[in-house]
Amino acid sequence: MKKALKRLSILVITLVAILIIFTECSTKIRGSGKSESIGEVNNGSLKNGRKFPFRGENYRYFSRFSYAVLNRAWVHEKVLITSIEAYKECQKQFPNQKYLLMECSPKKGGRMWPHRTHQNGTSIDFGTPLLKNGKPFFNDHYYGLWHYSMKFDENGISKRNKNVKIDFEMMSKHILILNEKAKLNGLKIKKVIFKIDLKDNLFESSIGKKLLKSGIYFAQSLPKIIDEQHDEHYHIDFEEI
Repeated sequence: MKKALKRLSILVITLVAILIIFTECSTKIRGSGKSESIGEVNNGSLKNGRKFPFRGENYRYFSRFSYAVLNRAWVHEKVLITSIEAYKECQKQFPNQKYLLMECSPKKGGRMWPHRTHQNGTSIDFGTPLLKNGKPFFNDHYYGLWHYSMKFDENGISKRNKNVKIDFEMMSKHILILNEKAKLNGLKIKKVIFKIDLKDNLFESSIGKKLLKSGIYFAQSLPKIIDEQHDEHYHIDFEEI
């Protein structure tokens, strides 16, 4: 009897979780009021944030579980507007490109395991654009939370599939467009965190040279555990100006 009740409980919990995941993945912006980012990215909170739509014309949030259950798609309203405007500009310039939005902040900010930052609604993780055999590759958009476990070598080549590599040029274009839109919304890019060994590859591309000259600050050194976690995504901190 106890085993049967346990199995029934697990089944009910599973069904409820599935229901939440599929009903909460909204395509509308959520939240209202004037946003306020309190404190710092590593010790702060968020007031009146905005929740990203789960997907747009050319992007999607990487995990239904992170989006609906963990509720980690919240940012300051200016950060959301900047990011959405950047995606729209990318859609105009690169209509065949798709982008991956990853973890942002909880609704009210605060500590978000295992991240050390993401606490005040001004941090976003963006999935690195990928190529497979020289063509845009989007299968990773459906890896969910497992996306954070993807690994690349010092040349940006996937350790799981040698035909897949980071599209450094498209990554550079996205960051430059984000920077342009940020300025229009009273923000600037405060910091980009990307694996140290991969920065030379990033700046060697034709657009990467423009990125290097833009003055956008990239972390110069990172603790090993953090450095190793920033190859399949790049972390960006925004701040108001």
